[in-house]
Amino acid sequence: MAVMTRSSAPVRDPPLKLEFATVDDVPELTQLWYNAFSPSMLKAWPDTPGVRQWWESANRHDMLNKPHEKYLKVVDPNNQGRIAAYAKWSLETAEERGPRYPPWHPDMDVRHNDVFFQALENSRARLVGGGRRNFYLDMLATHTDYRRKGAARLLLEWGCRVADQENVPVSTLTRAKTVDQSTSAWELWFKAQRGGWRQW
Repeated sequence: MAVMTRSSAPVRDPPLKLEFATVDDVPELTQLWYNAFSPSMLKAWPDTPGVRQWWESANRHDMLNKPHEKYLKVVDPNNQGRIAAYAKWSLETAEERGPRYPPWHPDMDVRHNDVFFQALENSRARLVGGGRRNFYLDMLATHTDYRRKGAARLLLEWGCRVADQENVPVSTLTRAKTVDQSTSAWELWFKAQRGGWRQW
């Protein structure tokens, strides 16, 4: 949105802003996550008070106890700092990180989640295991109100920039068919790096 001054020069609204997320943001991150993904993801994370509490506890724990797990948010200065998108970057090897999630909540389908996420962990170990350094895009979610506004690009560029500085590759095992990302989001990920993402 642009407004006009008496000099007739357009004044643009401040752009979206990239910041580190804090534990105070966790409830809003959980709300955003359930907005960003379609109902097909509820197989793994049903929308119940208990599972929302599980999400908040897991993210809060990682923020406070895992310094190499970086949570970033993109905020809208024009809407009281509302969070438009967030990402979680893991700046460590799979071996250093340890278990990705705490024990499943009773409301979850334990068998489904064990099989699904173990397959992802096995793939990561095969592709970038053995202590090989890599920066892993663990999560990226954009609120439906902010799609195609550059929020996800800010989050991706941060991880790619840090990886370039450390001279390590960026990896993600996320696929459209497994995490319900839109085609536009998948294309965005390929555009994030100059050389594009490698598909395995």
